[in-house]
Amino acid sequence: MPQTARLLPGAPVAEAVFRDIARRVAALQERGVTPSLATILVGDDDASAGYIRIKQRQATQLGFRSPHRHLPAHATQDELLDVIAGFNADKDVHGVLLQYPIPDHLDYDAALQSLDPTKDVDGMHPLNMGRLALGLPGPLPCTPAGIEALLAHHRIPVAGREVVILGRGATIGRPLALLLSQKRPTANAAVTVIHTGVHDWPRYTRRADILIAAAGVPGIIQPQHVHPGAVVIGAGVRYAGRRLLPDVDETCAQVASAITPRVGGVGPTTVAMLFRNAITATEHATTSRT
Repeated sequence: MPQTARLLPGAPVAEAVFRDIARRVAALQERGVTPSLATILVGDDDASAGYIRIKQRQATQLGFRSPHRHLPAHATQDELLDVIAGFNADKDVHGVLLQYPIPDHLDYDAALQSLDPTKDVDGMHPLNMGRLALGLPGPLPCTPAGIEALLAHHRIPVAGREVVILGRGATIGRPLALLLSQKRPTANAAVTVIHTGVHDWPRYTRRADILIAAAGVPGIIQPQHVHPGAVVIGAGVRYAGRRLLPDVDETCAQVASAITPRVGGVGPTTVAMLFRNAITATEHATTSRT
């Protein structure tokens, strides 16, 4: 069968966000402020190193400083906490990103909790997750925020529709459910969160108006799991070497009305939301000093 679904690329969404950020950077520079996003990489994971390079390149293009610390894979927890403490104390650093994953012998949660929540550009600090749950302002987890922006940009109605999220992880599934159920024009949905341990999980996905796959199981969503005419968002991926393996099989385009592309869907919007959090953190930090 030929592809019938409309593609929902993330690049136009990211470009619009970056244009707004560039304007805000220029306004800060007029006040003598250069925004700064610090990055921390532990170990030598190729995918993680690649993500850091993408973010550093984007930082340069937007006019950010991008201090970086690369710790060896054998670094201790205290060494990692010392790096985070240094960035916390540096008033010229406005946002900090600890690239995940980190080596197994290190405690990521403890490292995250040591981060100044006002510099948490990932939106994953417990304080910021709590603000999300309460509907209070704060940095939003990047991939969920990017998915909401993607749907809004492509004029996919969300309010009042049934959204099913396959995946309950802390980085996508759970915060995305909180985000899309809130009362806003680009949200206000009826959200169901399921996972692969749910008996007969396809009976939930087949009823979704908007299906979001965030399980991290390559090819788990097949055409028979999609309601004809549904919107399908692929947010979960794994890597086999350098090959990206998405949750959503490409043949789902034969059933869906709209679908994210295999590459270039949610990824660009996630990076854009990271820098949106960073520029907002810069504005808040520099305004509070004046």
